[in-house]
Amino acid sequence: MLAQENDTSVWRFLQPSFQYPLFVIPAKILLSEFPECPEPFFSKIIIPEIVMKSIKLSVLPMLLIVVGIFINPTWGAELTIYTYDSFNSEWGPGPVVFKRFEEQCACKLKVVSPGDSGTVLNRVILEKANPKADILLGLNNSELEKSFSYDLWEPYRSPLLEQVPADLRVDKKHRVTPFDYGFIAFVYNSQKIKNPPNSLQDLLDPKYRRKIVIENPKTSSPGLSMLHWTIAVFGEEDYLDYWKKLEPNLLSVTNGWSAAYGMFTKGEVPIVLSYVTSPAYHLEYEKTERYRTAVFQDGHYRQIEFAGILKGTKRIKRAREFIDFMLSEKFQNAIPLTNWMFPVIQHQPLPDSFRIAPHPKRVPELNPARVNQQNSKWLKEWSRTMSQ
Repeated sequence: MLAQENDTSVWRFLQPSFQYPLFVIPAKILLSEFPECPEPFFSKIIIPEIVMKSIKLSVLPMLLIVVGIFINPTWGAELTIYTYDSFNSEWGPGPVVFKRFEEQCACKLKVVSPGDSGTVLNRVILEKANPKADILLGLNNSELEKSFSYDLWEPYRSPLLEQVPADLRVDKKHRVTPFDYGFIAFVYNSQKIKNPPNSLQDLLDPKYRRKIVIENPKTSSPGLSMLHWTIAVFGEEDYLDYWKKLEPNLLSVTNGWSAAYGMFTKGEVPIVLSYVTSPAYHLEYEKTERYRTAVFQDGHYRQIEFAGILKGTKRIKRAREFIDFMLSEKFQNAIPLTNWMFPVIQHQPLPDSFRIAPHPKRVPELNPARVNQQNSKWLKEWSRTMSQ
């Protein structure tokens, strides 16, 4: 049991049959180790110090159990991570990498997945005055400047960041750290499409009438990336004209990637907006190459995903450990076959199925600051154009 000496503020582990306390631990240490357990918690298990004449060895095993319960170093070391739902789904990387980190740090993670990446960011913004999470994992480059404008981050530069290619290290202030990346692409069924498009302009061909499904840029990450892709290629002057011409070839504009890709795999439509790595999934698990990526001459828009430590965390040391872990082999090697993206550090060769996942030579991009300033305007213009 625990007893407290009022004058010296010392917690003593005692058993009624002990003449002397076996352990003397300053209260400040206990309270600092277990910040989640307020002082009244300890008072509930405190008994007056009892001085006995002898020690009975028979109670030693029970004492060790008590010590194991109250001095377990994992208690109070919980780290809370916010991430998007598909990352932490049963087929995503979350169950794999989070378990590996818990085994490495001998600590407990609390993972919260409230929705897509935009939903996660908005929740963190709403909780800024009273943060509930220590880390946000899954922010993409289209959302970076928005997060910066709210001053959400505790900067940290991992020693492993040097191994990440310079073009992926877009935040020079080290507020966020990249962990994977991919490219938006149109994936087609080669059994139905013999001459695939090789540019955004080719998608306007009347032969593709009602044969394409895409995601809504207002509700979907790949959908938003496509909107930015068209702006990067055609400019603000001409991108709406492009969308007007594309509309007749769209069978559907879905709210999310899962709905669009489901239509594609069910055979309802032969072309879908997805990622260059999507065909690798089918090769890996279905042993088929009928799904292919249409490689575009004007390049492919890149998505980079980031994680960062949230300002206000009380577990800064543990949070930094996680960012370091995120760039390690245990995390990076899990990305290709669970998140179907490219790892930012290639600790080992990519899976053989990635041989049909092209790595674009051209990468049209928009300045993140410009995206933050203009995105609301672009979305309103897109909605107005598509509803006419």
